[in-house]
Amino acid sequence: MTGRVGALLWSLAFLVGGFALTLPFLQLIASSDRLAAPGSALGLAAMQSLVLLSVFGALTWLIGRRVLGLRAADYGLVPASRGVRGFGWGFGIGAGLAAAAMIAAVALGHAVWQDDGGAPSSWLVSVVATGLVLLPAALAEELIFRGVPLLALSRAFGRLPAIIGLALLFGLGHLLNPGITGLAVANIAIAGVFLGLAFFSPGGLWTATGAHLGWNLALAALAAPVSGLPLPMPWLDYLAEGPAWLTGGGFGPEGGALGALCLLAGVALAARRTTKGETG
Repeated sequence: MTGRVGALLWSLAFLVGGFALTLPFLQLIASSDRLAAPGSALGLAAMQSLVLLSVFGALTWLIGRRVLGLRAADYGLVPASRGVRGFGWGFGIGAGLAAAAMIAAVALGHAVWQDDGGAPSSWLVSVVATGLVLLPAALAEELIFRGVPLLALSRAFGRLPAIIGLALLFGLGHLLNPGITGLAVANIAIAGVFLGLAFFSPGGLWTATGAHLGWNLALAALAAPVSGLPLPMPWLDYLAEGPAWLTGGGFGPEGGALGALCLLAGVALAARRTTKGETG
């Protein structure tokens, strides 16, 4: 199968096949009494990420390499020096935008940070532990939505249609998250455009993963929910008081208009870098 039909069918095989293979394992993990216990959110996320990475990593080799002939350079994985720089750029931009959304919510939406009585040293340890869990989670989601399907569809239909189409799937893929709203789905789709453009900037998959991790880890470190999922964080509490449509409320900044503006700024920054830099 070649051309547009082949690109669509192989992308569907990658996505549908991958989720069909992972779903039984994810359900088994979620039903585990130990992992479902209060305070085990990081352990649950780590196990789910391991399953997703294993399955979609294997499909990246099987469909991407063996069927479509994609190589490491197509993902921007080589040279490593460019990947490291791209990861750093993406992480800095992602973290900066997330922090900006929360600072704006404090300034304009009456959100507040409070000291919960914990120690800053405990906060630092928790941030590091959370980052170690969120890194494979970010890489897994980038492999799924900005890996084989994005490369296959962009070659068949062009970059922008491929980025937008997968960004919409990325947004819809969060429909089961706690507290999801229409604005949150739209914002996550905008994030998908941002990450898709980051994928086509120097550093490729490294850059997109860095941006994904930077955004998520900054939210978690500053005690906000990540896509509606609260993660344990000592020392700081973040209360998104004020209009939920503005701050995101209990879903986190991704559910509010301020988050949308910051993500659109990310789209503009990534588009500018993609135009100027070599593509991954």
